[in-house]
Amino acid sequence: MTDPVDTQAMQQRLASADWDRMATDLDRQGWSVLPAILSAQDCESMAGLYDQADGFRSQMIMARHGFGRGEYRYFAYPLPDAVQALRAELYRRLAPIANRWHGAMGIAGDFPASHADYLARCHAVGQARPTPLLLRYGPGDYNCLHQDLYGAEVFPLQAALLLSQPAKDFDGGELILTEQRPRMQSRAMVVPARQGDMVVFAVNHRPNTGARGTYRTTLRHGVSEVRSGRRHVLGVILHDAA
Repeated sequence: MTDPVDTQAMQQRLASADWDRMATDLDRQGWSVLPAILSAQDCESMAGLYDQADGFRSQMIMARHGFGRGEYRYFAYPLPDAVQALRAELYRRLAPIANRWHGAMGIAGDFPASHADYLARCHAVGQARPTPLLLRYGPGDYNCLHQDLYGAEVFPLQAALLLSQPAKDFDGGELILTEQRPRMQSRAMVVPARQGDMVVFAVNHRPNTGARGTYRTTLRHGVSEVRSGRRHVLGVILHDAA
């Protein structure tokens, strides 16, 4: 598969991103937006990979499995250079947050400093299939609320990069997060994103602080119905699948 993205420029944008603000946002609400991680040209080129014959391990048609409507394709190893670099850098930045979260929630174990070492852990328990994916939605498509859990080994944060331009390439199709707090009604959050933005968000649980101390909240994510046009997204999940 030909890698269409200017990986060096992407890495420079990642290096200059406001990671401190991201950490604060994640602690406060379970998600954060890092703007303009990919250029418009790189977004279009990445979305164009969807129609290539090679470079993917499987394709899912959501309606066949009750996941919603739309489709997505999982990349095969070796990943495109940009996806590999994005995954490694994102993990490096998020591992300290993940360790802090697990400590606050009383979850045993910690995450190593490098993504390569973490993938070795995944592969040792039989989770060896890559999970980065491209998603495509058309008119009437949507994604039901879910969690991207692919085995016992789960990294608690993931990312999605919007490759299409809202109000130009598509209408509708908002990223939705819901948070279930103990003995309380669920809270829904609509995440604003523009083309090239990267949304980092909790996979399943995050710590929250209340009058009685720290407790876990459960998050799920989905996509509202696309009213018109076509919406492409790059999903970056940091644990591999069984």
